[in-house]
Amino acid sequence: MENLKSLSLICNIFIVVATISMSIGHCRVLQPSDAQLVAKTCKNTPYPSACLQFLQADPRSSSADVTGLALIMVDVIQAKTNGVLNKISQLLKGGGDKPALNSCQGRYNAILKADIPQATQALKTGNPKFAEDGVADAGVEANTCESGFSSGKSPLTSENNGMHIATEVARAIIRNLL
Repeated sequence: MENLKSLSLICNIFIVVATISMSIGHCRVLQPSDAQLVAKTCKNTPYPSACLQFLQADPRSSSADVTGLALIMVDVIQAKTNGVLNKISQLLKGGGDKPALNSCQGRYNAILKADIPQATQALKTGNPKFAEDGVADAGVEANTCESGFSSGKSPLTSENNGMHIATEVARAIIRNLL
């Protein structure tokens, strides 16, 4: 009888341990392998280290799928756009190539008012091709801004290059959805 109680106790302990182990293992299967998804996604972009920097800086990336990662990158583009517009406003107050700065201001306003909403809406509605188009246009606007300075010396080179990198990373991520 004593052996039967010991065997019963051991079996119960084993069942409890097995149930807990299976539950933990099962949860891991259901949880996305977030760090791996970010790393794998960034590896397939033209700027993997910049991609990792952008995505790891946003806490949403820890639970995002590829669409979520693309939306984070659209937010990065929006933040960069706002930063450039602020710098343009400061430069316009201080002088400089006003026609080129005004042109850049118009281009970055177009990114903010048209390209970013287009990309965001397209990603949210499952239309990645239109999202890619919006992000690509943002890159074109930044490049056109850069080339618009007659002296060849743009005070926005760093910002325009940063925008180029962000848009190329975003495009590469969005292409995973096509």
